[in-house]
Amino acid sequence: MSISTSVRHVAYNVFSSWQSLLVPRSIHLSRYLLHGEYEWQDPKSEDEVVNVTYIDKDGKRTPVRGKIGDNALYLAHRYGVEMEGACEASLACTTCHVYVLGEHGDKLPPSEEKEDDLLDMAPFLKENSRLGCQITLTKELEGLELQLPQATRNFYVDGHKPKPH
Repeated sequence: MSISTSVRHVAYNVFSSWQSLLVPRSIHLSRYLLHGEYEWQDPKSEDEVVNVTYIDKDGKRTPVRGKIGDNALYLAHRYGVEMEGACEASLACTTCHVYVLGEHGDKLPPSEEKEDDLLDMAPFLKENSRLGCQITLTKELEGLELQLPQATRNFYVDGHKPKPH
């Protein structure tokens, strides 16, 4: 390839890159689920219902009807449970820290190294601690009870309650 051909090739690529910024892109209009939107849908049949109880730091119990495949963090948001989830389930914080009560902890898949590393930074860590964003409901988790700790790293001590994003 000669130098003039090489320069022409580079110039074409630069022009094409700038041109692509100016040309309107087509938008895909088909229906798809947004991040966390699955948990906002009701179960389609009783066969996929998974009953979960959230227990807040004051002991208030909130029973909810989830479904197979729901994420515990987004399900909590749907029902107004005060589980923050600051990183929006990207596994980058500990604000969805929960305690898995009873035998259900044994029915969850083992936590991965990234979750364990984050949990090491969570205040009030216990043996049954997990991140709510890493709990996906299955039929085996019927009757699951998740207790929220007294505080998480992002919750203010003064009682401020952040809203889910």
